[in-house]
Amino acid sequence: MDNQRNLILAVVLSAALLFGWDAFSRWYFPQPAEPVVSETAPASSDGDDLRHSRTNREGGLHDPAAIALEEKELETELAVPDRIAIAAPEVEGSINPVGARIDDLTFNNYRQTVDEDSGPVRLFSPAGTPAQHFAQFGFVGDGDGVNLPDANSVWQASGGPLAPDSPVTLSWDNGEGQTFTIKFEIDEHYMITAEQSVANTGDTAVVVRPFAFINRTSRTASGDTWNVHSGPIGTFDGAVEFGIDYDDLSDDGAVSPGGRTDWLGFTDIYWLSALVPQQGQNPESEFRPLGNEHYRADLIYQPISVPAGKQVTRSTQLFAGAKQNEVLAGYQAEGISNFDRAIDWGWFEILVKPILWMLTHLFSLVGNFGVAIMLLTVVIRGLMFPIAQKQFASMAAMRAIQPKMKAIQERYKDDKPKQQQEIMALYKKEGVNPLAGCLPLLLQIPIFFALYKCLILTIEMRHQPFALWIKDLSAPDPLHLLNLFGLLPFDVPSFLAIGPLALILGITMFLQFRLNPAQMDPMQQQMFMIMPWVLMFVMAPFASGLLLYWCTSNVLTIAQQAYLYSRHPQLKAQAEKDKSDQERAKARDKKDA
Repeated sequence: MDNQRNLILAVVLSAALLFGWDAFSRWYFPQPAEPVVSETAPASSDGDDLRHSRTNREGGLHDPAAIALEEKELETELAVPDRIAIAAPEVEGSINPVGARIDDLTFNNYRQTVDEDSGPVRLFSPAGTPAQHFAQFGFVGDGDGVNLPDANSVWQASGGPLAPDSPVTLSWDNGEGQTFTIKFEIDEHYMITAEQSVANTGDTAVVVRPFAFINRTSRTASGDTWNVHSGPIGTFDGAVEFGIDYDDLSDDGAVSPGGRTDWLGFTDIYWLSALVPQQGQNPESEFRPLGNEHYRADLIYQPISVPAGKQVTRSTQLFAGAKQNEVLAGYQAEGISNFDRAIDWGWFEILVKPILWMLTHLFSLVGNFGVAIMLLTVVIRGLMFPIAQKQFASMAAMRAIQPKMKAIQERYKDDKPKQQQEIMALYKKEGVNPLAGCLPLLLQIPIFFALYKCLILTIEMRHQPFALWIKDLSAPDPLHLLNLFGLLPFDVPSFLAIGPLALILGITMFLQFRLNPAQMDPMQQQMFMIMPWVLMFVMAPFASGLLLYWCTSNVLTIAQQAYLYSRHPQLKAQAEKDKSDQERAKARDKKDA
């Protein structure tokens, strides 16, 4: 009766995990609504609805009406003839002379989808569009009445298009003796440098404060989860700030992190827009909500006095690009503090970096990211093999002294302290460490979690195909068993969306558990029988690359267990004896019933 109750409890808990996970996923990352024909932008939301407006892992607009409106407004906004083109190796777009804004930027090497004819990923969009995201540079006064350019000022452009070795200069003359200029330069990747100058040809000194800010909507933000940060980010006094999100700004108002600002901006899982102030300066910085799901990261320099006949310049860098680890590390080597930590590697960063290095080098060798993941799994399993061997040797030693342990337990069943004392003496006499079997497993946990972080965060895996039906290793398995891989015309509910990779995961994990030594506790046996199939459902929505890693790891573990059993025949014999004893016990229980 107890075993039946335990089995029912195990099934109930497994069902709660399965359906609870699905309900949480649909609440936290709801699916896009059905297309609605509309000529107006979707209604804004505040408070609790903010999280629900960010519905996919990678970010971007998801509402069909908003997408249609974005395309329509981009066509109008980008048709203005005075825009200055940006034509760099990694990015294209334009600079808006009205307000000195960089508000049009797309990536040359990243598409929106896996389709060859899909458009490029757009990072920056003009103000007022549904995907609003732009950087603006300018000047504010210090109360001395200087006539300054504002958001509606039209700057005069010279040079262009903006490209490496081809700068663009914007200038604005206030007619009172002061000329303001912004010289833009771009490198071969994603870094734009803006030199903001004030030339004073008047009779008296003037005081100005150069500024830069990034303005964006959170409607295009990627999902902010417990292990992947999305939202405001920066390095202050040498420490990276991951703790602020969009909801915090909406609830609490503006946030000034304090300390020296090394850089600040907004991050998504794959993209980053950030401002880097001139070294040696001490600008004020702030994240602030603007309402209607719009937010701003401000950088304002200290007041500078420009004497008559002099010119003063402040230089600010704008990073607007993909979070490629090597590119970020290169900028960090040039002096931007902790810039490569814009990728949220987490606690196991020291392990993630070598894994990422090995993965990218394997990819460069074989040319297929899926094969690189499989080879990486082989390498990691090979490195962990000595630990697994020690684990099996410890299990074999523990199995060998089981009869003696049972004798001690029987002899001192009424004297627990004496029983523990004798068991410890037995461990010492036989040279057995009962924790030796656990420690190898504990050592493997951070390594495998580091690999998990590497696979979910690395942009190198985005849109990388593997083989057959797997066209994007960063996306879930596109085939589902219940609709016969798309042959039947219906969409499978998310909690039943089991693809071939998830099925292979469940089968290999089941076989792996079957090879483990039999558990004497019936409850543990039942849980081990159920767990592979529960994990099959839970893991099905994850990226195909993760499932491929896990399936490969399971197959290698099965082969490893078979080999180690051959090296420790006493353990295999004991395992077979335990299973035989359990089967006889079950048969006896049925006969008695």
